Order: sequence, then structure tokens, then C-alpha cells
Amino acid sequence: MKTIERKKYLDKLQKVNGTPDIKVITGVRRSGKSKLMDSYIDWLEENEKNLNIIYIDFTNLKYEELKEYHALNNYIEYKYQKKMQNYLFIDEVQMCPNFELTINSLHSSGKYDIYVTGSNAFLLSSDLATLFTGRTYEIEVFPFSFAEYMEYYQSKDRNSAFDSYIKDGGMSGSYAYPDQEEKYRYIEDVFNTLIIRDIRQKYAIRNVALLDRISDFLMDNISNLSSARKIADVLTNNSDAINHKTVGKYIGYLCNAFAFYQVRRYDIKGKKYLTTNDKYYLSDHAFRYAKLGTRNMDYGRTIENVVAIELMRRGYEIYAGVLYKKEIDFVAMRHDEKIYIQVSDDISGEKTFTREVDPLLKIKDAYPKILIARTKHEEYQYEGIKIIDVTDWLMN
Repeated sequence: MKTIERKKYLDKLQKVNGTPDIKVITGVRRSGKSKLMDSYIDWLEENEKNLNIIYIDFTNLKYEELKEYHALNNYIEYKYQKKMQNYLFIDEVQMCPNFELTINSLHSSGKYDIYVTGSNAFLLSSDLATLFTGRTYEIEVFPFSFAEYMEYYQSKDRNSAFDSYIKDGGMSGSYAYPDQEEKYRYIEDVFNTLIIRDIRQKYAIRNVALLDRISDFLMDNISNLSSARKIADVLTNNSDAINHKTVGKYIGYLCNAFAFYQVRRYDIKGKKYLTTNDKYYLSDHAFRYAKLGTRNMDYGRTIENVVAIELMRRGYEIYAGVLYKKEIDFVAMRHDEKIYIQVSDDISGEKTFTREVDPLLKIKDAYPKILIARTKHEEYQYEGIKIIDVTDWLMN
């Protein structure tokens, strides 16, 4: 299968090479975590001298006997070589029960540069500090960006490629299938078999049908304001009342597994975070089409989802802005940087254009304001607001 070098993630790994941190590669299933680890090993072998690489892939039956933490520890210690730089790589580390005992023991010895990947439901960002006694450095891997999609297909026409990317998404494993229906079958299988199964196993969920219904609701309402109570009311029928607390827990499980990302609201005037009605975005927008079909493509909300994930990919914290009862799609923050962003599909109509820029014009501070849309034109400005074509923004 064709691969490309994911330079951004490789750069992150290269920067922490040799640090005492436990490097943990996270992200939604099939987003390329294992391939990234393989690429990094290749880079080490080309650029480092006097190194000893210890590699364990628990999806390979070759390492079946190491799925016991004492055996795992003994194997690694046996493979250790003195007077060499010892690198330890473990793929799908959660398949060894009590793996953290071995990792912590090896880390405390100071003899290894340690890298692990694992199933998201079993290696949560929130659990890392509890699992590992040493400091961890987390690298979150996202599905293919539009720029990576362009590189993979060696596309020259951005607009045509974006039309395809909207339908295909960033789950690169699906690119091996020439037929769109087969692509969606693969993507649906990733979601159902790998994400939902992991959640069910981790949290011992009995009502899997409810988890599916909540997931479908969130997919059908990406970028809309939602709450656990509202979802519970919508899903409740005459014979089956659904508890909003259960709904809230299940949403948390889906976000923990990187299926969805929760985006809180931010009061721009009051400079405070709001606790009611969040937005949810899919880790890959093609999950929606694979699960719910393509009869209602809803390009505007899909493009908003693409922008949301790209902002996270670039390291921004994102919030849904609120100002005088008007909504700003994203308040993006990174260190002392802040950007206000509106997203739209078509702004060629005067009413649509006015509706999109009006909330931005009401913001009185000096932070940048951007309207991202499918303009198919070069960037221009309107009363201090940058108007940028979505493909240009995604590529730059």
C-alpha cells in the first residue's frame, strides 16, 4: 500500500529524541500511529549510530508469549545492549495486561528511550499521568489532512481534490479501494469494529444500541449545539425513557476514543467559558457519510468539521464563540495567539455574506478575524476581515 512521509509528526518525534519522557502516540484508530512509529524507526536507522532498537508489535503472533508483563520485562532486558543507545518501541501496548508496571520499571532504570502506541479506549490522555510514574510526552495523530491527501494522490487541482476529500475523508486505509461504496464499508468497519468495540470492552457497556443511537445523533448534528439532556429527550420514546446522565457518560466515552471532539462555548465579551450546550465534531468527517449515507451531504457543516480538525491538528484549542446572542464558529487559541473564524460553503449571496461577517464585525478587539469559505478566489479583505478560500487555508 502506498504511504507518504508525515513530516509534521516525525518532526515532533525527532525533537524529543533522547529526552527522558515516555513518548505516547495517540489518536483515532487507523489514523497511522503504527506507520508513524515505523517511519521514525527508519529515520533513526538512517541518522543515528550505535543504536539498538527493541521493537514489539502485539498484533503480531510472534510476540504472543510476551503478553504477560514479567515476560515482557524479561524479553526487553534480554535485548538490552550495553554501550549502545537503546530504543524501545511497543505497538498496541494495552494488549499486555499490567503493561504500565513494566514500562514504569524500565523507565526508572534510565536505560531506554521509550515509545508506545495503544488503543485509544485503553490509553486515554486523561489516564497517562496515572498509568506512568514518569513524565509523558503525547503526540496525537489525526487522519490525513487535505494537504496530505493532495500529496498522496499527487493532485494539482485543489478544487477538484477538495471535492473528493469531502467525500473520501482522511482515513487513508480506505484509499486502497477504488470504489466509493467499498471505501465507506472500510470506514464504517473502522468505526463499528474498532472504536465501538473498544468502548464496549473498556466500559463493559450492555446497552450498545443506545451507544450507537447517540453516536448517530452526534454525527447527524455535527457543529450544532447539543447537550446530554437534549439528546436524551430526542432519543426517548413512549416506552423507553433515557437518562441524560447515561447519555453524558456515553458521549464522554466516544470522545475518549477520539471518535468525537467536544468544543465548549466561550463568551467573547465576558471572556468566560460557558457550561451548557457544546458542539461536537467527528475526528474524520467521512465517518458520517459511511454510517448515515450521502443523501444529505450538508457541505457547510462538513467544511466546518474539516476546519475544526485542522485547527486542532495545528495545535490550537478551539471554542465556539458567543457574542450578543450571535455565534462565531471558532475562537482558536494557541499560547498568546487568538483568531476568530467563521466558516461557510458559499458566500456568493449578499444575505449569506452579511450573515457570516456581521458577528465578526461586532468583535471590537484587535485579534485577527477570518472568514473561510469556498470562494475559489485569492485572499482579500472586507473591513479588516480576511476572506480566504478553504483550500488555500488548508494548504497554507
